Amino acid sequence: MTIHNTTDYDTLLGQDSQRAIGGSAKRAFDLVASVAAAIVVAPLLIMLSLLILVTNGGPVTIRHQRVGKGGRKFGCFKFRTMVTNGDEVLKRHLAENPAAMEEWTRNRKLVVDPRVTRLGRILRKTSLDELPQLFNIIAGDMSFVGPRPIVEDEIVRYGNAFAEYSRARPGLTGRWQISGRNDTGYDERVKLDREYVTNWSFSRDIVILVLTIPAVIKARGVY
Repeated sequence: MTIHNTTDYDTLLGQDSQRAIGGSAKRAFDLVASVAAAIVVAPLLIMLSLLILVTNGGPVTIRHQRVGKGGRKFGCFKFRTMVTNGDEVLKRHLAENPAAMEEWTRNRKLVVDPRVTRLGRILRKTSLDELPQLFNIIAGDMSFVGPRPIVEDEIVRYGNAFAEYSRARPGLTGRWQISGRNDTGYDERVKLDREYVTNWSFSRDIVILVLTIPAVIKARGVY
């Protein structure tokens, strides 16, 4: 499935996709909390930026295109955790390892990813690589809690559940992150996203935020 413009998305998803779940209250919380968090962690952001620059060189952050609310694309920020020629390294690795190709086709993830740097593994294990997404929240592309942001190629894997996915801003955390992350199969991930949107409440968002802390500490399903 390839969607070429905003009008195509609107036709596919209907008018409900234009109204993000939670409305202005959820957005107000996101804006205030993300600005406050960005100020508090600013020294950490600077320190991590310098570490990446010193140890790996090249760009400090990446901006990967994802699909957000209403099917609209946005640039999702992350600290760079991979080598700069990651596409070339991955292509060669998959060509030489049929098992890795099968794993990538199934999950779009690799337990042992040759592209990830030593520092990158630490950032991923601690979820610190996602801190720059605070600026996506400030910009209104993301929320503190929501479905995990997907790439366009994953739309077809969501099937009918893509309509629910598109009613929410993607989240810095969410049901998937507190449910084992990569230990959870893709179909289960879609189910969790659908249930989150269908049963959304502000109190559930608070519970997910609280449960994110032990999930990050345990780092279960992170690689």
